[in-house]
Amino acid sequence: MAFDGIITKTISQELENLSGARIDKIYEPDSNTIILGLYLNQNNYALNICINSQYYSLNLTTHQKQNPKIAPSFCMLLRKYILGMHIKNFITNDLERVVTIELEGFDEVDDIINYKLIIELMGKHGNILLIDSSNNIIDCIRHIYIQDDSNTKTRNLLPHYKYTYPTSDKCSFFEINNYENFKKIIKISNFNEINTNTLVKNIVENINGISKVFIENTIKILNINTINDNTLLDIYNYMQKIIFCEDTTRLELIEINNTKKDYTLIYKENNSPFHLNFFIDDFYYNKITSTAFKNYKDSMLKLILNILNKYNKRLEHMNIKLNECTNMEKYRIYGELITANLYRIDKTNISNIEVENYYDNNKKIIIPLDKKYSPSNNAKRFFKKYNKLKNTLEIVSIQKKETLKELDYIESIIYEIESCENLQDLSDIFEEISENDIFKEFLPKAKIKKSKSKVKKSTLTKNKTVAFNPIKYNIDNYTIFVGRNNKENDYLTLKFAKKNDIWFHTKDIHGSHVILKNENNQKIDEEILTKVASIAAYHSKARNSSNVPVDYCEVKYIKKPNGAKPGMVIYTNNHTLNVNPQI
Repeated sequence: MAFDGIITKTISQELENLSGARIDKIYEPDSNTIILGLYLNQNNYALNICINSQYYSLNLTTHQKQNPKIAPSFCMLLRKYILGMHIKNFITNDLERVVTIELEGFDEVDDIINYKLIIELMGKHGNILLIDSSNNIIDCIRHIYIQDDSNTKTRNLLPHYKYTYPTSDKCSFFEINNYENFKKIIKISNFNEINTNTLVKNIVENINGISKVFIENTIKILNINTINDNTLLDIYNYMQKIIFCEDTTRLELIEINNTKKDYTLIYKENNSPFHLNFFIDDFYYNKITSTAFKNYKDSMLKLILNILNKYNKRLEHMNIKLNECTNMEKYRIYGELITANLYRIDKTNISNIEVENYYDNNKKIIIPLDKKYSPSNNAKRFFKKYNKLKNTLEIVSIQKKETLKELDYIESIIYEIESCENLQDLSDIFEEISENDIFKEFLPKAKIKKSKSKVKKSTLTKNKTVAFNPIKYNIDNYTIFVGRNNKENDYLTLKFAKKNDIWFHTKDIHGSHVILKNENNQKIDEEILTKVASIAAYHSKARNSSNVPVDYCEVKYIKKPNGAKPGMVIYTNNHTLNVNPQI
């Protein structure tokens, strides 16, 4: 990430507009984040302090974060010491990624007291510390203790220790007096040996607080292809223009190549007083949300695919048992033929007998016997095996039917997960599977409880435990609703839709329930039906196919069998359209 020393300095300059703000709220959403609620000139602000090793930042935020029910100890300490205090200033030192927030307030006897909140935005070494007026650490969010004091670069960050700022071996850009000094510091003497990649490396390795992204973008903006005395001077002047700019409205943050992976600072007019802060806020919020969404989706898919694999193995085992049952009539015939010919068979134990098969035109048949048993006992064993296979066939056939239904449901869940576009959709699906016996044994109990607490209430439903936020389309003055998951499909079709509305679903293909509202109970044109069928095909597993069959009928012909899984219905009086998926 490019939250380097230049960004830190610029963001802090912009935050100086909040000098005098009162701290009226303090939250700690997670172990890496502190949110300060600020009040200034009848306006409320939220200052986000994040020291996550990947997404560290300091910025104003408009995105809410869920807070724990019980505040962590560091949050409680901050509330004790600085709640109600005012911000005096935001201070940065050189281009270090360290910001000091000076605070001022009054104690119990109305004496003025001062504290400092120090934010170290240094990747995995990041920290948030509360410092008193004597520069002693009151506490910090991460305690660091190093027994070896011989290394002067190490610092002990613990309560009651003296605080020392981090140091760097690199040169400060503020100490560079002129271009010649700059050229000397970045170790350039012969331009014939320097290209753009070498220049970027030399600047980043020798000057503090400057990121590779910033220098690369500077070279791109100045359209520099070769490095010589004139182009290097242009780079130096541009760096000065950015770093020493006192008016942050003349600066702007941009995404690099619109990749959403990185960003940098450029010189450009902008009149908004906090535009840099809100760019950082949106950038990291989208980054964190997309990463969380991907991880959540991958973990859910992994869980469901593991369950699918178990059910497929179960089905395979059932098919093996059913294949064994194909020979059960043979054992019954063996038993009957032996019993019918007992008077002709020698009672001594033999390995086989040859008898006439009256089930096959009295053709001769050889029946294998177990020499350990008499012929009569062999007949009993054949009957026993026949009855066992007969019972197995009956029971396993029922089990296979149920297993196929469960496999169909699991595959519908996989389709839903793959179709999700945000965390709320995944949360709704997790709630659904946590209530189903198929998945319960595979889910941690803590996660099930957590999922239930996130149910989104809807004003459209009478049942307040149902999350209902279907996708909505409007076509030629008709309103179309599309369910996002199985539970929503059930509610959409069986509760929300009226009996004269039209229901659509892909034929024998997993997909969403689609409802075409027919408020006036009128005849709907074939063209409208085809368009809605195309939407149903698009919101199905056959999205990338062509000529997809879609069934449709009035909602009054839809029924849900007792005990059916969410999203599973049966229907009659239906028609079928073959359409191309599109919206």
